Amino acid sequence: MNPPFNLRRETLKFAALALCARPFAALAQTPPAPIRLALIESMSGPFANTGEAVFRNLLWAVERVNARGGIKLPGGARMLQLDRYDSKGQNEEALSALRAAMDDGARIVLQGNSSATAAALVDAIDKNNERDPSRRVIFLNYAAVDPVLTNERCSFWHFRFDAHADMRVAALMDVVKDDAALKRVYLIGQDYSFGQSVLREARRQLGAQRPDVEIVGDELHPMGKVKDFAPYATKIIASGAQAVVTGNWGNDLTLLVKAAREAGFNGTFYTFYGNALGAPAAIGDAGIGRVVAVADWLPNVQTAQSAEFYRAFRARFPKPAEDYVHMRLALMIEALAQAIERAGSVDAVPVARALEQADVSLHGQRGRMRAADHQFQQQLVVGVMDKQGRPGVQFDVEGSGYGFRVVKTIPAERAELPTSCKMKRP
Repeated sequence: MNPPFNLRRETLKFAALALCARPFAALAQTPPAPIRLALIESMSGPFANTGEAVFRNLLWAVERVNARGGIKLPGGARMLQLDRYDSKGQNEEALSALRAAMDDGARIVLQGNSSATAAALVDAIDKNNERDPSRRVIFLNYAAVDPVLTNERCSFWHFRFDAHADMRVAALMDVVKDDAALKRVYLIGQDYSFGQSVLREARRQLGAQRPDVEIVGDELHPMGKVKDFAPYATKIIASGAQAVVTGNWGNDLTLLVKAAREAGFNGTFYTFYGNALGAPAAIGDAGIGRVVAVADWLPNVQTAQSAEFYRAFRARFPKPAEDYVHMRLALMIEALAQAIERAGSVDAVPVARALEQADVSLHGQRGRMRAADHQFQQQLVVGVMDKQGRPGVQFDVEGSGYGFRVVKTIPAERAELPTSCKMKRP
């Protein structure tokens, strides 16, 4: 017996509605698209090791945010997605990578290993954000420390999470001024904006704090192109220098200190980055008590929270060659997550305004963003190379058997320096 016509019609109508509802139900269950972060760094070429090291730090920070459920937004929590783009150590390649990242949907760009590249990205992002408000980009800088980036060339879209070069030089000079035996210093650096600014500020601060110290050498070398630093080491020794001040990083630092050691230089190296990427192993016993490094944080900061942070990173990346960890990169991702949640949006303007007010803490380390110039303010520490196991040296670097004992801590309020930034805001 067939059902009445009206009943059949109602049954078909409900069946059709059920079929139509299925795609909408599936759509409702689809998680929101991730927030894409574009890392633009040297992943090939002479500084590839620095790009890979940064990637590990950022990946770990992103994983921690995602593990707690992502970033809470009105439309639902969203995960972070870290994409990498190879700049090959070239500004033009970095700009090409920026365009590719934007085409892929990224609106947060991360870069740091080269102030020259950072300056090129700031210019490009400023122009893009003015020309195309629908595709505005925020730039998070974790290591490009040329002071001009938060002074005369400051930008509303750029945020720096590392202490700039003048701040780092000031911290090193806090140690230099106490070394009464020091009378002769050699200045050497990479020939680009950052290297030039380090030597310029070192000259100024030595003149102000230690006018009795003679600068017996002052030179710049091509960045990433010198394969043999023996001639430079010979000049350092011939000058009678008791110490070298350098902002060199990556292979330019490792090769320099290795050449100096092999040439018999017994003086002190005052460095920005002598605590990582092969430098301690290259120096060996000759560096004990003679290699000084300044950083926002060092693994041997003597607190239980700091040790917990370091051990967690090493558990995630256990190979000795992967032992390159920086607290500020983790703080940067935490500040971004905080800003997006506070803004309740991923749109560039509200997120940038929230980032201006960032105040974050992690494992005992606190930092805050200064709204006037977008320069992150946090304590700095100065460490001296020593053998693992000696007092204050619980952890070594890259399995080398050498670590850095903290000899001076500069509170954030004393590390802070004035700014000349005159920021234009949208």
